[in-house]
Amino acid sequence: MAEHSVEITEGCRLPVLRKNQENENEWPLAEILSVKDISGKKLYYVHYIDFNKRLDEWVTPDRLDIKKLQFPKKEAKTPMKNGLPGSRPSSPERDVKRKVESVSLATQVTAATPVPSLPGSAEASQASVYPATRDSSFSIKSRDEHEPLTSLTTNGTSSIQRHLIPPQPGRKRKSCGGTDEMVKMFQNNSPRCSTVYLLPGEDSQDSSDGIPSAPRMTGSLVSDRSHDDIVTRMKNIDCIELGRHRLKPWYFSPYPQELTSLPILYLCEFCLKYLKSLKCLQRHLTKCNLRHPPGNEIYRKGTISFFEIDGRKNKAYSQNLCLLAKCFLDHKTLYYDTDPFLFYVMTEYDSKGFHIVGYFSKEKESTEDYNVACILTLPPYQRRGYGKLLIEFSYELSKVEGKTGTPEKPLSDLGLLSYRSYWSQTILEILMDLKSENGERPQITINEISEITSVKKEDVISTLQYLNLINYYKGQYILTLSEDIVEGHERAMQKRHLRIDPKCLHFTPKDWSKRGKW
Repeated sequence: MAEHSVEITEGCRLPVLRKNQENENEWPLAEILSVKDISGKKLYYVHYIDFNKRLDEWVTPDRLDIKKLQFPKKEAKTPMKNGLPGSRPSSPERDVKRKVESVSLATQVTAATPVPSLPGSAEASQASVYPATRDSSFSIKSRDEHEPLTSLTTNGTSSIQRHLIPPQPGRKRKSCGGTDEMVKMFQNNSPRCSTVYLLPGEDSQDSSDGIPSAPRMTGSLVSDRSHDDIVTRMKNIDCIELGRHRLKPWYFSPYPQELTSLPILYLCEFCLKYLKSLKCLQRHLTKCNLRHPPGNEIYRKGTISFFEIDGRKNKAYSQNLCLLAKCFLDHKTLYYDTDPFLFYVMTEYDSKGFHIVGYFSKEKESTEDYNVACILTLPPYQRRGYGKLLIEFSYELSKVEGKTGTPEKPLSDLGLLSYRSYWSQTILEILMDLKSENGERPQITINEISEITSVKKEDVISTLQYLNLINYYKGQYILTLSEDIVEGHERAMQKRHLRIDPKCLHFTPKDWSKRGKW
């Protein structure tokens, strides 16, 4: 397809041949990010438009459709309002319009918006077990017509919606009496279908201006996209050997420049030190005394263990862990200052030692109730339930701390699917275990669900919205739980063999705020 008479430069766009998940040929549009010449043969580094960056790759000229080549457009340079080139001129009307648009966007962006499952992603199978059909219902009463219901925004903070579901036109709402907001369940004609009266907790508070805050994208490890360039957009490591596994990195990671030209980067699987050759690794292993991550082992059941690592006390290990994790996390940046963080590394034990499976990090002091900063299951262990185990462990720590927690935003596509699936299964487990007493409907508040699970109240509400279970009926919010959802949940729970046993957790939380230095 490629014609060498036309020079293909960086920034050009054209269809590129690739195999899809069904191993069929397709020609998605791609952008040329870099060109290199090896022994007289050109290679092109392409990013497939509207595809995740982990699919970016080097391709040969025969995979390019040169007939549909699009050259990069030159941007017109116009004076800016400050007199600097490269932007549009100042306009009071445009400034006002921009402010209005930003406010309207802030009011619309909430995590309650359903996120479609991605084909082939790690938790797609679990996330698709909840059909939209409804046979029975839960209902949510509101104390007052003007009582605001909290809803989760993508920034993890609480924003306010006047109604959980928008009112239908031409329909009046009646104020529902009652001083407490309870969840009541009763059995329908079908023994497997239930109706629950769900209400927000008693401590819902309105924001000062009534407008939800814009999505927060500045967490402790959130990547700053303003400094993106061609170098950081391209994978720089071809292959990593970690123990018995060879990993193909998905994204850029700032390993030393001299190591990026190596065909294989070798890592010690116990201390995560990077080495340039197999011989160097073998020499290192004769000196490395570690057979498990440094720090305290706070959980062990069977072959699964968790180690707590202080980013200040074990700085070299923490930095090496961040470098490895950055190969598979695009939305977070790398912090060499690991002092403010704790790292919880999950391992699998055999006769040779404790092998890293995945990890999550968290801030020692989080002002926004984050219980996870970064979370990663290494590719060889994905799709085996370890991701949910990491998430479940993070909430077990929150239970011991007596707090509710939420992951730092933004989540990656796979991370969001994993959390959605975990929240759905955990909340459905609570609702399905409710039993009636003395013939009366069992009652539970959203605050009580949050306290039992340590899942933040906003995440509970957003999950119910995501599952499309909530309707408004006769002055009450109805949460519908159908037989299909019950059966799908039971099937998913049967596949979930790995669970955290709280009895095996030996963890004493520290009050970091009282310490002069971490």
